[in-house]
Amino acid sequence: MLKPVLLGFLLLAFTCLSFSSDKESNACTGDANSWRQLYNGKDLTGWKHVGPGMDTVESDGFIHTHGGMGLLYWTGGKIGNCMIHVVFRMRDENDNSGVFIRIPIEPREEWMPVHYGFEVQIDNQPEKSNEDEYHSTGMLYSLTKPLAKAWKPGPEWNTMDITLDGSRTIVVLNGVKVTDYKDGDPVPDRKFDFEPQHGPRPDSGWFGLQNHSDNDVVFFKEVAIKPLKK
Repeated sequence: MLKPVLLGFLLLAFTCLSFSSDKESNACTGDANSWRQLYNGKDLTGWKHVGPGMDTVESDGFIHTHGGMGLLYWTGGKIGNCMIHVVFRMRDENDNSGVFIRIPIEPREEWMPVHYGFEVQIDNQPEKSNEDEYHSTGMLYSLTKPLAKAWKPGPEWNTMDITLDGSRTIVVLNGVKVTDYKDGDPVPDRKFDFEPQHGPRPDSGWFGLQNHSDNDVVFFKEVAIKPLKK
C-alpha cells in the first residue's frame, strides 16, 4: 500500500506547486473576440495521447476516439481565464467521452486528470451505467446537477462552450447554460472509486479529450480557445 500513498503525496505536492504558478503562465492568449483553433482538421499536431487506446484523424476530418480509457491533451500549456469551444457528436445512440479541464500538471497517465482535474462529461444516458444526472453531458462529472437538459441525441452535432473564470466554471451546451460551479460550492458524496477526489482545482490547468472505451466512439470536429474579455 506504500506506493499508492506515496503517489498521492507526490500528486498533492505537484498540485500545490501548480496552484502557486497559476499566474506565471497562461497559454490562452490572442484576441478575445476571435476563436483560436487548436485542431487543424488534418492531424494531431499539438496534441499528445496518454493511457490506453488512441485517437486518430480520419478522412472525414474529425478526431475519432478508439479504446480507452485514455486522454488526448493539448500540449500548448496551461490555460485559465479562458473559453474552450468544442464541437462533437456520438457515433451511436449514446457514447461516453469528456473534456478534461484544470489538470494541475502535464498528464503522464490517465488517472491523475480524473482525480485532480475536472471532467466535463459527455454521456446522454448515464442511467445505463447505474449513474445519475450528476454524470450526464455538460456536468462536472459527479459534482454538479444539470441546470437544464440541452444535449442533442446520438449522432447529432453538439456545441460545448466551457468558461474558466478564476475558480468558476460555466458550461453552455448548445446555447443553454447547464453548469455554473465555483470552488467551495456543495457537492454530493463520492459514490464510486472512479469518481474524482473532492477539493479545489487550479485556476489554470492543462486540458484534453477523453477516449473512454471500445464501445464509446465520439467524433470531435472543432476545438478552440480564446481569452476572456477583461
